Amino acid sequence: MKKDRAFDVRFVILLGLFALTSCAKSSSRAPLMVSEVVNDSSLLNRQIRVSGAVVGESIKVESNIQQLSFLIADIPTDKELIKQEGGIEAVLENAVNDPDRQRLQVVYIGDKPDRLANMVHAIIIGELHSDGIFYADGITLVVPSSYEEILTQQAIE
Repeated sequence: MKKDRAFDVRFVILLGLFALTSCAKSSSRAPLMVSEVVNDSSLLNRQIRVSGAVVGESIKVESNIQQLSFLIADIPTDKELIKQEGGIEAVLENAVNDPDRQRLQVVYIGDKPDRLANMVHAIIIGELHSDGIFYADGITLVVPSSYEEILTQQAIE
């Protein structure tokens, strides 16, 4: 009986370690594009990161329940494609102003980040649900001056 209990404890510890490393790996990968997330049903209900341009006119804050919702538009994550399109500022502007660009609805419970505005690059961690809404656990807003550093860091990963 004692031997079985020791096995159970080791199994639970190993299972916990596996879960922790899996979560760490998924959050350290480069963010996915909106089009990748929307078009891949295998990503439903999985913790992922998605990158997009904030569509300013879509930002809605419901203060009474601390809920924030907005759209992000598809932008490339490849450094060369961003250069070809004229840099990150041009990429963000083109994405927001193109009505045919793939978009994703984001809902976040919490305070509105101060820098959340039109044509800001957002990297969001959370889950896409079957209702087509991406429920965010965290939002990182990237200013263009720090963009090169982030792209270089992602290329290393």
